[in-house]
Amino acid sequence: MSPRRARAPRTSTARRTVWLVAGAVVLGGGGVTAVAVTGSSGDAGAGDSARPAKAHVLPLDGKDPKQRTLPRTDTQMFSLVGVSWEDSADAFEGTAQIRTRSADAGTWSDWRGLEFGIQAPESAEGGTSGVRGASEPLWVGPSDAVEARVLADGEETAVPKALRLDMVDPGTVDGETAKGVSGGGKVRTTAKPERSKSPGKPAAEPSEPVASTAPSESTGGEPTDQAPPASPTVAPAESSDAPAEPAPSVSEEPTASAEPAPSRTPAEPSEPAPSQEPTVAPSASEPSSEPPAESSAPAEPTASPSEPAPSTGPTDVPTADPSGTPAPSDSTPAPTAPAIVSRAEWGADESLVQDPPAYLGKVDAVFVHHTAGTNDYDCSESPAIIRAILTYHVKTNGWNDVGYNFFVDKCGTVFEGRAGGVDKPVQGAHTYGFNGYSSGVSVLGDYENGGTPTAAAQQAVADISAWKLGLHGVDPEAKVTLTAAADTGVWKKGDKATLYTISGHRDGYATLCPGRTLYSALPGIRTAAGASPYAAG
Repeated sequence: MSPRRARAPRTSTARRTVWLVAGAVVLGGGGVTAVAVTGSSGDAGAGDSARPAKAHVLPLDGKDPKQRTLPRTDTQMFSLVGVSWEDSADAFEGTAQIRTRSADAGTWSDWRGLEFGIQAPESAEGGTSGVRGASEPLWVGPSDAVEARVLADGEETAVPKALRLDMVDPGTVDGETAKGVSGGGKVRTTAKPERSKSPGKPAAEPSEPVASTAPSESTGGEPTDQAPPASPTVAPAESSDAPAEPAPSVSEEPTASAEPAPSRTPAEPSEPAPSQEPTVAPSASEPSSEPPAESSAPAEPTASPSEPAPSTGPTDVPTADPSGTPAPSDSTPAPTAPAIVSRAEWGADESLVQDPPAYLGKVDAVFVHHTAGTNDYDCSESPAIIRAILTYHVKTNGWNDVGYNFFVDKCGTVFEGRAGGVDKPVQGAHTYGFNGYSSGVSVLGDYENGGTPTAAAQQAVADISAWKLGLHGVDPEAKVTLTAAADTGVWKKGDKATLYTISGHRDGYATLCPGRTLYSALPGIRTAAGASPYAAG
């Protein structure tokens, strides 16, 4: 069936206040681009070394309804690029390729394909006016010219309406160069707690990688600027510049098209609570009104891998206070959090975020993603990559904030994603049909086209997932049954989807994400999460 099949009309609500100042700039290559400049962020710093992020667009016009091309065109500086179109419900069947000119070397890259695995959230956020369909963004590094070709080759033989090229310059923050943070980003260190391993669930030996070995693949780039954090289950790299990169094993994962069979009939999920109007999220200066930490979340029956636990209905209405729930029955405190680089530390422009966060009743699962960008980045560039993705998700996609709850780079550094509190059940925009139950962790890099996730990245995904699920008493090695809130290409709306509590994006939505090698590493990541010192006891 064509992805442009008839769809139920979505409620369109008034869009939040526009934060941009837009204008038209005539470029040397003969193109015209709209320029959107973000406002300064107090968190990002406003010193002489700071430069705000900018978003530029180039319309991809043409008479041929099936294809669009853009000749080599000079542009303003950008480091991230994608394509977008008018209607987010109009899924694109086709290919889009771009090549860019390095601002430093003046050389042109090879043609690179854009990935189409992104979908506006099924919640109210995805139904607001101004939400656009888009490709995954591609990090290309500082560039000053672009060439593009887009071809419709599915059942629908026309490119989407109002097709355009979106380019983002992430800017800089105080203490950061155009390349990245001098000396690496600031990391809030947290000592790993001691935890005895339960029988039958041993941690990996220090000399072993997270995932079992398999034929290795090229990584496409090595970390150069930042050492991975210490880990009790993964051997440290030979040097601080290049963590070891084990090749993941191929596992007996459920395919995107096959539903894992639960061992018992799941209970029918209850209806979501009546909606309430969003309120402004409490500020850090008002601790008395801030939502309590997730350590106060209620205990839930832990599902074993053979007995998935049914979930309650998804949350799709913004709320500013997920409180009012009793402490877990065993009264055990939440495990100490892994080290997480805050939004202020990576330079998030908080003026982009106009609406308060929405909170879930519980985090039932974690979906693992990749950014589908490049593996050839320095870890000092990670903050800039994340700033660019934030700008792309808000300015190009039209979302309220960056879609993922957490990012992990190849050095194993964890970054806060969507605002609202890392220890709160913040609803993200990452896995269409299942955002109302889950948290999203995205690994910087492309793990479909030859890249292999590093041991440090795998351990970081395991640790942050174990901690996030542990706040709700969820076993990171178990399964859970969730009700699909939309047709995802894998599940129909209302289907009972039995999934691992740590699943890949492709398990819920028809996409290649998180890439073949990262997806095949998930069994090892789940095992490492179960043995993580951050997992619930």
